[in-house]
Amino acid sequence: MPKVAIVAALEREVAAFISRCRRVERQHEGRRFAFFEQDESVVVCGGIGVEAARRAAEAVIALYRPARVESVGFAGALDRSLRVGDLFTPSAVIDARDGSRVFVAGMDSRKSLVTFMSVAGAQKKRYLAEAFKAQAVDMEAAAVAVAAVAHGIDFAATKVISDELDFELPGMDRFIDLRGQFRTAAFAAFVALRPWLWIRVVQLGRNSRKAARALGLHLERLGREQPVPVEATTT
Repeated sequence: MPKVAIVAALEREVAAFISRCRRVERQHEGRRFAFFEQDESVVVCGGIGVEAARRAAEAVIALYRPARVESVGFAGALDRSLRVGDLFTPSAVIDARDGSRVFVAGMDSRKSLVTFMSVAGAQKKRYLAEAFKAQAVDMEAAAVAVAAVAHGIDFAATKVISDELDFELPGMDRFIDLRGQFRTAAFAAFVALRPWLWIRVVQLGRNSRKAARALGLHLERLGREQPVPVEATTT
């Protein structure tokens, strides 16, 4: 059984790593998941959002019984000093719905990641930074953290910055389906008719590729190292 279970949202975030893994499809609670196995790690890409992340985390815990669960993927910067491609390892994960926090023991930093329920544009990112005193925002980590704590499993999170504080994301929520998958073709058709979005979307693509490369290097290092116990607690 793997020691580390990695929960990501989309395969494109971890494409460089899973391309060298063995793909296995298994079912859990009536849903089929694709797992990517390599040595002492397994990756599952559950989809965008807290519900998709929760389902994926519960599935990988039930089927693989890992010693550690790590939430990985893209995040938006809430701190102006963070740049695209920077790795971000928080010591606390905050659920924006109720303000609850999961703390990662053994982390000396005072970095916080807030999980928000929708894609955060520039104005929303500034609000989240002020409201939660967090440095980055994602859409999944809080759900993964709660699942790990509920099962008494060590938890950690590593995010890579894919959009900076002032970068205005085009409206993307409408293109996330009920399974947490991004409808790329529909988004492309939407953008094609709105030339004022083209430059921003091109930059978004460049940012995503840079972020994915940085995250891929991190996962390669993680695969070579033994996991360090980091007991998580919640409030």
